[in-house]
Amino acid sequence: MLELVDTHTHLDFPDFQDDLPAVLERSRAAGVGRWVAIGCDPESSAAAVRLAEAHPGMVATVGWHPGHVTTDTGDAAEALARLAAHPRVAAIGECGLDYHRLPGRAAGDPAADARLVERQKAVFRSQLELAAQRGLGCVIHTRDSLADTLEIFRPWAGRVRAVFHCFGGTRAELEAVLETGALVSFTGIVTFRNAAQVREAAAAVPSDRYMLETDCPYLAPVPHRGRRCEPGFVREIAGAVAAARGIPVEQAAAETTANASAFFRGLTGTPCG
Repeated sequence: MLELVDTHTHLDFPDFQDDLPAVLERSRAAGVGRWVAIGCDPESSAAAVRLAEAHPGMVATVGWHPGHVTTDTGDAAEALARLAAHPRVAAIGECGLDYHRLPGRAAGDPAADARLVERQKAVFRSQLELAAQRGLGCVIHTRDSLADTLEIFRPWAGRVRAVFHCFGGTRAELEAVLETGALVSFTGIVTFRNAAQVREAAAAVPSDRYMLETDCPYLAPVPHRGRRCEPGFVREIAGAVAAARGIPVEQAAAETTANASAFFRGLTGTPCG
């Protein structure tokens, strides 16, 4: 039996409200017996912590996704700082920058986009500071924004270990991330027919610098395209990464499980089930 970890799940989403126990049971049957529940804002971060409390083998992160920074009620930073002290919190995030759907583009208001980008940057820096204060790793989200994300992260690289989740970049972009000391994490994208550059990155990344994730309910891998993604699908992702690296899937599982256990506080020990 393979021993795998899903390092990035959104199991608090409504997609799983009706059958989460069955989802986790299928995951265990596939060899995926440990999970990281990811926070996107104070509310989902609190939900992730509750999930980690309820399910052995699960830990949580608390963070503020760049796509959610417009929803701040004024106390988000304080709420995240309180949650970060919980013993089941394994890292800060997801946080970072996302320029993919800046609303000003459609509205013809570039000044609004500039203000939003500056807000994303400020929120990102605040979470890097929180990670440094708590001695935790940081789960970084970047979309159409890698250069700016790296520029902000580099001054923190000596104090905060990071993983760039859902890595979908080129070999050159991989090298830029690795230069900061960060890890990358691969999703079901690595199985997509048009994702040759991601497989090239998976082949090139050092054995101690990569992890696996589903980002469920999104990005279901082949052969599950079009379905809700589940943690058990890490098995297919591991197979694709192993094939790209030219190694047995058991070796990819061992490498990524060791890396996840070292990165996420509290994710050590024997997986449940």
